[in-house]
Amino acid sequence: MGLFTSTEFNSLECLLVEQLQDLYDAENRMVDALPKMADAASSPELKQAFQSHLEETKGQVNRLEQAFQLLNKEAERQTCEAMKGLVKEGEEMINAKGDPSIKDAALIAAAQRVEHYEMAGYGSARNFAQRCGRQDIADLLQQTLDEEGAADKKLTQLAEASINQAAAHA
Repeated sequence: MGLFTSTEFNSLECLLVEQLQDLYDAENRMVDALPKMADAASSPELKQAFQSHLEETKGQVNRLEQAFQLLNKEAERQTCEAMKGLVKEGEEMINAKGDPSIKDAALIAAAQRVEHYEMAGYGSARNFAQRCGRQDIADLLQQTLDEEGAADKKLTQLAEASINQAAAHA
């Protein structure tokens, strides 16, 4: 969703649906991007983190599809321009040349930008669902929000425990 579009919202549920469409597009983009990030990583632990998060992300896509079903809406993607940009930045890290440990640090930085964006989106959508009286959908979104937070923490732990140290000594 562009920040300054001519989109019209006549109810909070309309906004919720639009947010779900945006998140659905974002997660599908990550299903495509995460294998590339895993392939580009040199650290076995980082490769594993990206591969594990890919499986989680597929589950997140399924949860969004459940949310659409609960709203009696078709699961549709609305182009997430922000995720397009974040993926493009991530591709720059994937294609970067240089020391592998520094590249791993760059991949973590790109991945954490994605996680923080997703956490903001899921938090807002969860709150909209709650305000619409849709705790069933809010609970689905909270599950994903928890996973995104855990993924961010895992990346931080990898960075602080070994990868950034290796990059500093490269």
